[in-house]
Amino acid sequence: MKEETFFLVREDVLPEAMRKTLEVKKLIERKKADSVAEAVQRVDMSRSAYYKYRDAVFPFHTMVNERIITLFFHLEDRSGTLSQLLAVVATAGCNVLTIHQTIPLQGRANVTLSLNTNGMKEDINSVMARMKRLEFVEKVEILGSGA
Repeated sequence: MKEETFFLVREDVLPEAMRKTLEVKKLIERKKADSVAEAVQRVDMSRSAYYKYRDAVFPFHTMVNERIITLFFHLEDRSGTLSQLLAVVATAGCNVLTIHQTIPLQGRANVTLSLNTNGMKEDINSVMARMKRLEFVEKVEILGSGA
């Protein structure tokens, strides 16, 4: 699995679909649109293009100011997996706000962690890379971030 890397890019060089994705997110955040369908229609964008980029493009101020991040994991169901995952979180200096784990089905479980990253001692990319290297972790994704 390839490690995610983040870049800071000037708005004028972003493709139109990414700029429109940011506009849609702003409309929804500011409650200027009641739904994604309404927001994409207002900026003349397809829903599929919005969903393609929504978890990949963020305003700079959002990434700098946000201290809460939500991660999604797809794990093998083994004894001690959650405690090992939480050990990585603790070592990174994050504080767990919420944990949600589904009932394991066919030897797999989904876990969602919301973390306060205020005290984080390292870059989120390196923390996620360490998590991905755990043998029971099949998938790690950033679901979102918020204050």
